[in-house]
Amino acid sequence: MPNKRTLKREIKQTCLDIFAECVAVSLYGTPKEKECAEALMHTLIKTESDFISRISHPEPGLPAKAYFNDLVNKFNEQISEIINQIKISE
Repeated sequence: MPNKRTLKREIKQTCLDIFAECVAVSLYGTPKEKECAEALMHTLIKTESDFISRISHPEPGLPAKAYFNDLVNKFNEQISEIINQIKISE
């Protein structure tokens, strides 16, 4: 398991890459795609801040390894859903 700093950096970079893709869709897509991309950008910002705060303040009582493995799995699932929504809007 990477340390907290590395995990935060990876989450930020992943969200930044997907955000850039949403910006491209909003600039070059139809008006409907633009609305969808803007909604996804808001969701992405909320997702990033939520997971960063969850890294900084883990739940007490859970083993650290299990907590962070679960956190990474949930982040991957949520990012996969956002990517699928981008693909659908294109």
